[in-house]
This record gives sequence, C-alpha cells and structure tokens, in this order.
Amino acid sequence: MEPNSYEYIPASFSLQAHTSEGPLGQIANEELINHSFRLEKKLWNISSGVWCLVGNGLSNQTFVEGPDGIIVIDTGECQEEMTEALLEIRKETQKPIAAIIYSHFHYVAGTQSIFDEGAPSDIPIWGHVRITENLRTYGTELSAVASRGLIHQFGISLPKDGPDAVVNAGLGMSYRNPNHSPFTPGFVAPTETFSEPIQTTIAGLHVEMTPSPSDADDSITIWFPELELCVNNLVWPALFNVFAIRGEEYRDPRILLEGLDHILSLKPSALVGTHGPPIQEEEKILREVTRYRDRIQFLWDQSVRGINKGLTSDELTEFVQLPIESDETYITKQFYGVAEHHVRQIYAGLRGWFDGNPANLFPDEPQARAQKIVNGFGGVEKTRELARAAIDSDDLRWAIELCHLLVQIYEKEETESQMPNADSQRLADCLRRIAQKTAASNIRNWCLTRAQELEGRIDLSRHRKHRFPRPVVLTNPPETTVHALRVLVNPEVTTSYEGEMRWEFENGERTGLRIRNNVAIPTDGQEANLAIALTLTDWAAILSGTINLSDALEAGLLRSDSTNVEISTFFSNFDHLPLIQ
Repeated sequence: MEPNSYEYIPASFSLQAHTSEGPLGQIANEELINHSFRLEKKLWNISSGVWCLVGNGLSNQTFVEGPDGIIVIDTGECQEEMTEALLEIRKETQKPIAAIIYSHFHYVAGTQSIFDEGAPSDIPIWGHVRITENLRTYGTELSAVASRGLIHQFGISLPKDGPDAVVNAGLGMSYRNPNHSPFTPGFVAPTETFSEPIQTTIAGLHVEMTPSPSDADDSITIWFPELELCVNNLVWPALFNVFAIRGEEYRDPRILLEGLDHILSLKPSALVGTHGPPIQEEEKILREVTRYRDRIQFLWDQSVRGINKGLTSDELTEFVQLPIESDETYITKQFYGVAEHHVRQIYAGLRGWFDGNPANLFPDEPQARAQKIVNGFGGVEKTRELARAAIDSDDLRWAIELCHLLVQIYEKEETESQMPNADSQRLADCLRRIAQKTAASNIRNWCLTRAQELEGRIDLSRHRKHRFPRPVVLTNPPETTVHALRVLVNPEVTTSYEGEMRWEFENGERTGLRIRNNVAIPTDGQEANLAIALTLTDWAAILSGTINLSDALEAGLLRSDSTNVEISTFFSNFDHLPLIQ
C-alpha cells in the first residue's frame, strides 16, 4: 500500500494523548473534557428576536420571533426538556407561540409542553413528510437494537461519577439531561408536511425549507432571508458522523455535501445548528462551513480512491487519514465518531459488506473460528501469554483481538459464570485504556459500557429482547404495532402453519396479519379466519408484558368466536414472550 505523504492527525486513539480528570472524576482525553465548555447550557441571543438554547439536552431549541409570534424549532427529547426551554425563553419575550418546525425526527418529543403552556391547538407544525413514519419504525420494529445501541453510544448505563462516568455526548452534554427525568413523551405529529423545497410565510416571516438529509432522511434546512438566519442539521460541533456506532442506515456523504453547498450559497450571517453553539458572521461561517464540507468530501473521495486501488475495508482505514488541518477547528475534530469507522461505512454503503478479502467470503461460525484460532496459537494459555505481551507493549489493537478470542470461545456456554474472569477483565481493561485516550465521545462511551458488561457491573440482556413500551403502543395507530409483529415470526414454529387474524379495536379500527410460508403479511383482516376484539389499552398491556396472553384470554379481555386454543396457536408463531405464555 502506498503511504500518504502529507501530515495527518493521530489515530482514533493515541496512547500518547494527554488524559485529565473531569469535574465528576472522569478519566478522559483532555480535549474531550475541554469540549464540554462549548456544550454547556446557555441561551444565545443571536440577534434581535432570535435565540438558541444550547445544553438543555442533546439538541438545541431555537426560537425565532416574527410579527405574529414565536416560531419554535425542535422540541427536544421529552416534555420536561421543552418545559425548561419555555421557562428560559419567557425571560426574554412573552409573545405567543405561533408555529413549530421540526428539523428532523430525533428531537420532537417535547411538543405537548407548548400546548400545555397555552398555545392554540391549531398552530401549524411543519416538518418533513417522513417524520412520523421514522418515529414508528424506530420505536417498534427496531426497538431492541435501537435501545441497546443508544445505551452503548451514549453511555446511558455508565456510573454517574468516577473514572467511567460520561464526559459529554459529543453533540451535547448528555443524551438525556438527568434533570428532565422521567422524560415524558409528548410528540405531536406535523400538520404541514412536505418532501420538496417549499417557501411559505410562518408567523409573518418568509421561510424557505429545503430537505437536506443528514443523520436522518427527514432533515431539513430552514432559511429566514429577512433575518439572514439559517437553521440546520448538517453542521455539528464535531466532524459529521458518517457511521454511528449505535447502528443506523447508511448516510451518504454525497447528499450531505449538497446540503452544505446549499448553506454556503445562502451566505447567512447567523448559522444555528441542531447541536452545539451557533456560528455568527458571514465570513466566519463561510470559512468554517467550507472546511467542514471539504473534510467530508475528503473522506468520500479518498475512500473511493482506495477502493479503486483494490483496498479492503481494513486496508482503507490506514490509507485514508485526515490531514492535520482538521484539528484546527472543533467542527472538524473527531469529538463524536472517528474517521476510520466512517471510511468503513462508505465502503459498505458504496460496495456492500464483501470487501474482496477471500477470508470474509465464507467465514466460519464465530465461536468455532475463535476456538480454532486459539488452538492454532497453541491453546488458551499461549494465547493469554500473547495477549499479555501485546498489552505490555501497548499494542492495544492486537491485544483487543486476542482478548476477544479468549472471551468468545466461552460465549456459547449456557452461563457467563463459566467464562474465566481474568479473560473478560483483560478485555475490559484494554477497552478502558482506549476509552481514556480517545477524543471521540461515542467511542469512549461504547468501550466503557462494554467493559462494564464484561465485568458484570451492568446487564443489558433485556435489551436483546423485543420490547413494546406501553406509551409506544398507545400513541401509534393500532396497525403499527400489529404489523410490527412480522419481524418476530419464529420460523421454527411456523413451518406448517397458515392462518389470518383480524384485530378489531374499540374505536372501529381494523387490521390483520396473515401467516404463510414462514412470514406474517400485513392485511386489512377482511378475509381472516380468526378475529379478536379488544381495547387498545388491553393490547398495550399484552404487548408490554403487563399481562400475558393466556391470562388476558382467561380474564375475557379478548372477545372472539374462535377458541382460546386457536388464538394461542396463532400467537405462538411470534418470538415475543407475553404472546406465548
């Protein structure tokens, strides 16, 4: 592989990086600790009638005052967060809330607080047409993996203080502000939706809204020409996260570049992001956004260059190195994810999972492969010796691989108690060393969370099972959760089963699922051979596990002309414990 001749920034984690102690006793990269100062809570008065609240949660809440009232942009992750934001803005203005705009679906859960404050029920709520659908999918079909990913990426289960405590979340101080517990959901669906660029008048101000996919395909850029104000979800207080370690759909850098070029074409005097502090003055915005944009193009272009040379995904991570100039401004520093993961995602998004390495074409089953490799090294004790030597020589990448092999050969056992504590602890120690050296919050949080799992300090097993939280069932149309059952079909049970169930809810809504050929197909239920009538409240109780199906049948919560055996047999096809108990 030909080396890069230009000067580039250190690796994703450098053992030479300076560590410090944070205010809660955290041991972390000093730059990451200092990054917290940019993310602290502050209501920025950007210009007359424009405010942005930073540090209230993971996202910002922005307020724009027009002749007819205030436009609220993004409502946070819960009602408590938005309530606090309203308290802050009421110190500045008493004008009524006239409209709401969602920048994307991540931060829309505090809206009900605006109506609780007294906003008219008919004020418009603007947003991309995909917002509601994205929320449904994230909260139902992908609930288990989504919650597990969030816990790892944001360190939600890490201690509140001490060496392993969260420093910040890269884009904000924390995923959810602990002061906002119990995090009451309060999403209200958009009333005005669009999928193409739109110009309109909101609260007496001319507003242009342009779809600009970012970390969500429903992201928009909002432009107020009269105010020379741009609100966006493209420019973050860290290098953009092409790959999210929690797991997400592919984020195409080419589309992101289109959105950034659009911002530059506007020549704004004030740039307000979904995250982090605003950037002010046209010249500074031009300089900073141009750097940000070009670093993202660099990742794409150099990844493609390496792919064309025939490099594998692993080789690409060494070939593509960010120029050292990327460290000159915080918005292109790796405070969130890391470049070596981003280039892997570009490879996978562009070319798929197979990178040309024949060893990846038909790999052995993971535990069997681990056992064979350990045997090839000379057995468990020899592998441990190699792992200890790698740790002693600070070769942490190799040490992690060796330690993981030792842990992996025991993972097929019935109980984790059979896993040697020394092996899991050694892997945990390696992950913790990386966590303390990396400047990327996502990587630090993931490594520490996994370390704590290995040490038995936290148990995330419940997040490996599908969950239907009661509020999710109650706030979505019934067909959303009924049809989500299709991803829980157990093919070992459905081999010879065929049948269709109709759900009839008290509000008159009907929906169905037909099981055939080991899949469950969404239907309207009109041709079903089985039918149940129930309330949405009782359906929520069953799905959430408050009551299991057999008890619900015995209590008469499900009304049907079919027998309890027929109903139970239908639901036994799904891998969801409350339905098969």
